[in-house]
Amino acid sequence: MIKLNKFSKAEHKRTLLRRWIVNNLSVLVLIIIVMELAFVYIIQTFYYTGARQKLTSELTSVVNILARYAQDSETNLTPEMRSTFESFSAKDQMELMAVNGKGRVVFTSSGFSPAADTALPDYEDLLDGGNGYWVGKAENNEKIMAVCMDISSISTEYSAVRVVSSLSEVDASIATLTVAATVVCAAILLLLVITGIYFVGSIIRPVTQLSTTAEKFSKGDFSFRIRYDGNDEIGDLCTAINHMADELSTAEEMKNEFISSVSHELRTPLTAIKGWAETIYTENDPDTVRKGMNVIINETERLSRMVEELLDFSRMQSGHFTLQKDMMDVLAELGDAVLIYMDKAAREQIEISYDEPEMLPFLYGDKNRIRQVFINIIDNAIKYSDPGGHVRIEATEQNGNIVVSVSDTGCGIKASDLPKVKTKFYKPNHTRRGSGIGLAVADEIVTAHGGRLDIISDEGLGTTVTITLPPGQKPEPKGAKE
Repeated sequence: MIKLNKFSKAEHKRTLLRRWIVNNLSVLVLIIIVMELAFVYIIQTFYYTGARQKLTSELTSVVNILARYAQDSETNLTPEMRSTFESFSAKDQMELMAVNGKGRVVFTSSGFSPAADTALPDYEDLLDGGNGYWVGKAENNEKIMAVCMDISSISTEYSAVRVVSSLSEVDASIATLTVAATVVCAAILLLLVITGIYFVGSIIRPVTQLSTTAEKFSKGDFSFRIRYDGNDEIGDLCTAINHMADELSTAEEMKNEFISSVSHELRTPLTAIKGWAETIYTENDPDTVRKGMNVIINETERLSRMVEELLDFSRMQSGHFTLQKDMMDVLAELGDAVLIYMDKAAREQIEISYDEPEMLPFLYGDKNRIRQVFINIIDNAIKYSDPGGHVRIEATEQNGNIVVSVSDTGCGIKASDLPKVKTKFYKPNHTRRGSGIGLAVADEIVTAHGGRLDIISDEGLGTTVTITLPPGQKPEPKGAKE
């Protein structure tokens, strides 16, 4: 099974390269081929046009000379034409021919006339109203170009003159340029292939590392980090993955600590409940029974609060955390929370002082959740304070907001731990009991009410937790105003 997975990954990497070859390289090859064909066509057109212009220019000069001879009515045109053809200056490059009225070549500048049945496509094109131009192969299979001009207006014996030139040198020049263009295109294509493979490889390597990293993460190993030196989007992705690994590693450690802490927190009251239940079962002393029942009730309440915190946390994680809001008196809920912890603080030799104001604005919120926030904060203040410590609770109105602060003289929080204390599972001090989610739950509840929870602490001096809540008003039911 493992070999199959590895094979699949290798196939994936080859497929990525194949996709680049099919989608990109094939398109580039097609573009280069089209560009080369267009270049060859343009070069051929340019050279053939130049050759035609040269033939036309030479032929026009000959026709003009013959036209001057024809103006003299006493002059016999045939000897003059022969003389002109024999003295034709470009006869080493092209051949000049005279065509009679029957469409036959009667004499040429070279002195060799073609056979009587030799086809003259340019002459035929001229008779059909064309421009008297033709490119093709001669009887000896040589590629030639022919241009023909009508002279029937200046001679009754001759109907046209034509000039024929070989295209061997022109085609040779075109072939040379074509080979040069092919070499350049091949070099460009080779360069594109090399740079493309290098570029695709530079993507595949970090992607392979990402795949390996994800596989390790899926197995719970968050120690692996991606090494990538590029300063680009892939580098940003690798940095984000490494940062995610750090966060996951921290969260994993916090989760393990949370499980260990919760297990300890559950085991302690359960052990106490079991021990005192066994004692009550075997003892008939009323004082022992009363003391044992008191411990069982307290530990049961402690378990109930812990389970409630866990349930709240689970609801928050799943998005099912809801509030039952209504107009409420914050002072009543705060007073109940303080009253709950008065006896506990006295037993642990911690003094609680609470200056209750006469009146605060009413709050539109969930009274049970707000009371839970106060209980969590006061419980933490007592939990992290030593015997002889002092917890001070104040409630005031500031700028229209309800502000409740709980200050203690406990062990305080390190500056490095302060930004993380509201994070789920996080416990800044592992020597104190607690699950590490109470403060996170309290912060979520306060935030859901549109408020904020701020913490100020000095290590060894104490901590102040400030809860700021906007008063708000109960919304009117729909249809109340019409």
